[in-house]
Amino acid sequence: MLGFRPLFVVLLALPAAAYAASRVQAAPVPAEMRSTAFTVTVNGQTVDVAHAAASYEFVSFDVTGPVDIAITAAEPGFWDKGVDIQPWRLGLRPIRQGQTIRFRLAAPAKLSISRPGDFLNHAPMLFLFAGTPPPPLPRDPAIHAWQPGVYHQSLNPKSGETLYLAPGSYFFGSLNLWKVENVKILGRGTIVYDGPQDPNSDEGWMQKPDWHCIGALEAKNVEIDGLTCIVRSRTWSIQMKDSSGFVFDDLRVIGGNSANANQDGMDWLGGGDAIVRDSFLRSSDDVFAMQGNWDGYTDEDLARPGHDVQNILIEHSVLSTSISNIVRAGWPRKSFNSRNFTLRDSDILHAGIGACGQTFGLLGFWGADGAKGDHSNFTFENLFLDNWYSLVQIERSEPALHGFTFRNIWALDQPPLADSTMMGDVADVIFDNIKYGQTRAATDAGLPLVVSGGAQPAHFIASHNPVAAFTFDPPVFAPKENVTFTAQPSPGAQYTWLFGDGTQAHGRRVRHRFPDALGTQLDGAKNGSGRFRVLLHVEDRQGHQDSARQDWAGQGVVAVAKWHDAVETVGPTLPGLAWQIYPGEWTELPNLAAEHWVFNGESPNLHADPQGFTHYAAAWDGLIDIPADGGYTFHLLARDGARLVIDGVEVAKTGPPFAQVCRSPGNAMRYDRGSLGLRAGKHTFHLEGLHSASQGSPRLLWEGPALPLTDVPQAAYSHLRQDALTR
Repeated sequence: MLGFRPLFVVLLALPAAAYAASRVQAAPVPAEMRSTAFTVTVNGQTVDVAHAAASYEFVSFDVTGPVDIAITAAEPGFWDKGVDIQPWRLGLRPIRQGQTIRFRLAAPAKLSISRPGDFLNHAPMLFLFAGTPPPPLPRDPAIHAWQPGVYHQSLNPKSGETLYLAPGSYFFGSLNLWKVENVKILGRGTIVYDGPQDPNSDEGWMQKPDWHCIGALEAKNVEIDGLTCIVRSRTWSIQMKDSSGFVFDDLRVIGGNSANANQDGMDWLGGGDAIVRDSFLRSSDDVFAMQGNWDGYTDEDLARPGHDVQNILIEHSVLSTSISNIVRAGWPRKSFNSRNFTLRDSDILHAGIGACGQTFGLLGFWGADGAKGDHSNFTFENLFLDNWYSLVQIERSEPALHGFTFRNIWALDQPPLADSTMMGDVADVIFDNIKYGQTRAATDAGLPLVVSGGAQPAHFIASHNPVAAFTFDPPVFAPKENVTFTAQPSPGAQYTWLFGDGTQAHGRRVRHRFPDALGTQLDGAKNGSGRFRVLLHVEDRQGHQDSARQDWAGQGVVAVAKWHDAVETVGPTLPGLAWQIYPGEWTELPNLAAEHWVFNGESPNLHADPQGFTHYAAAWDGLIDIPADGGYTFHLLARDGARLVIDGVEVAKTGPPFAQVCRSPGNAMRYDRGSLGLRAGKHTFHLEGLHSASQGSPRLLWEGPALPLTDVPQAAYSHLRQDALTR
């Protein structure tokens, strides 16, 4: 069967009676946690919103069927820049009415709701958990039941005990699993952890009671169902040392701290034999981490051999981090073995930013500086990536890292912001169906991947059937105009379309009308052109899960309500762009209209000669040649800050700068995009970039009708010998 469960498919064509018949169950939130940042109703019933950690809020309720959800933000104009509901694989798009957004949810889901591009540690975010009602309290007098209420204490179960935490039970403390076995934690309770850790240093690694939301030492055979962990201090959220046989089902973890650091989601320090399923984790460091041990940061501590980590399965989950990796394994000088790790059938909402010695990615394996151990059989398959940074960073000193497979990785709406790397004693790495939009990465350059230090070349699996790919006609369209979508034929396959406007369709060839030009994220009003995330899923009759049997494709499709006409040039044009240099000690991109450039020149592309200055801003001006009428999306990447203006309209602006950590130099790569309806011909072009802490110029990519996502070629740039433009 398909890796993603059918219950996550969003169906908006259900009759209204189906929503009205659904029962909503929501336990009250304690007064000390109640939030006023949002008001939430489900089928017209108000449910309490709780403050989690950092600037995060959450709401939790259970439903027996589809529901209508309304979310009202207290901050005036909160949704003015748009709405991002993730996982976007669900195809959800709300209707906005002032401070309120509304949408329908057909089945249980775990959602992250924020504004587009606003997902770092200080971003206001609302996490919404719509679940199924938990089983009732088992009729067993041996079970320790906790009724709804507030408890300022930790939980310390003994071997063989079962604890039932009723919905609405809140524990300000920890769950300590110290040398116990055969323990069950059931129900729908919440643990709020806010410990005594120093907010300015890393003490979260320590193994002692009351130091994590869940801490385990030499524990075996533990089942945890339906638990919510809120982590507010700088500590690892769930730590298991030399523990095995853990099963987490329907776990919800929200972690945030002011330092945005050292707050992993779940760590194995030796042990394993664990399953995590149908869970949600938001962390301020690695979401999952594997080490053989961790006893401190001295050379002696780091070099002490650790125990094996093995047999870990994570599936059907939603994962998010404000920094660092989704999966981390290894560390400089660390010695241990690991094997048989699988992450599959899951959504990656936010996958790190920047670097800590090693660039962050979906997987960071950092076996450097004499690290030892054999690591094998790591599998990543059927994963959707959104707001991500790089795919893989794997480095190994000795003896070996081998048997790593990346299959069906769909990064459908954003290019990679940093190269992937393989370095050292690395072999048997397979990339099978890694897709950016409709393009499958088939080479190192297509990934992109840098191989060095003796690593063996990666193996890219050749294309196979079925293949999810599609075209649409007409290539240029306005809201409410019929558009025909046609999938590449695959014998015996079924086709499902999600149009990014809250609707879906089935069939190889379908017709659709987009209702407006606001786009999937409701951010198209300013430019008069909206980018819709159109997803196609193709599956054969057997429904097999491997890459040869099912596939996805995605593309940004732009509905245009406002056109920008080409300009007429007066006088001859020259190839390339004119640039100006503004020396200055800015930490963020300044308003260059209020500054004075010191010297200028010309360049065939986005390069400029600062003539010895190391801290400056640059501006490039000229024309960009649009090949055909259409909706174009521009993707802007820069480390210190950049801004793109076309025809006088600000299309994209990155930033603010985000410093890399662990003494990694410079700033992280930042990203933004925007769409415009442009007529064929030349259009005025202005781009600004700051150079303060990092090297390199901004990078600009584009896509449009019959134009796949690619860097803007220098042949598209020109400038006037004199500044003379007329319409």
